[in-house]
Amino acid sequence: MAPIRDRSLTGPLPEIHGRGLRLRPWDATSGSDVETWLRGMRDAEFRRWNTPLRLVTDRTSARESLHARAQSAAEGTSVSFRVADARSDTALGHVGVNEIKYHLKVARVGYWVLPEARGQGVATRALLLAAHWALTELGLYRLELDHAVGHDASCRIAERCGFAYEGTLRGAIFAEGRHDAFRDAHLHARLATDPEPDAGADTEPKPDAGRESRA
Repeated sequence: MAPIRDRSLTGPLPEIHGRGLRLRPWDATSGSDVETWLRGMRDAEFRRWNTPLRLVTDRTSARESLHARAQSAAEGTSVSFRVADARSDTALGHVGVNEIKYHLKVARVGYWVLPEARGQGVATRALLLAAHWALTELGLYRLELDHAVGHDASCRIAERCGFAYEGTLRGAIFAEGRHDAFRDAHLHARLATDPEPDAGADTEPKPDAGRESRA
């Protein structure tokens, strides 16, 4: 029997097009990609809801973070996409399929959106595209999404994209700006057998800085 991973990240990473967006892998050798990643990671709204294990504070750490993402993709454990406008290729944010476990057919998804792109449905559209790709092209069965309790915009985006609320995870993620304290998170999930979300779901309220799991 062929291993499950035969359907995964072999060969060049894909580009995903649709819903007015272009999703492509981040490029650690691109100065503009490094700058965009740095802006996203340093954004105050992102930091309010996310405390990465390794902080990104300057161009050097941003480049190292993108190199780590590329390495994870090469190892088949995650895929990180730069989200851009399909026509202009203007960077809008990020969406990732993280912590991929092919033997269980499960992964976690996360996203963030740059301040100037919020309120345009970017998070919803990008998450719909990435989730569909993961559940079809990667052959995954379950996608999980968690976010800090109180991040109501992420709750609405998750549910709009077909990620049903499943409960509260106690002390599951770092508290804001700390690695020595924790806060609760809401868990959402979508299964490959769930109904496809409404294709017209393409907007969400501000802010949509999002929850990037294990950034």
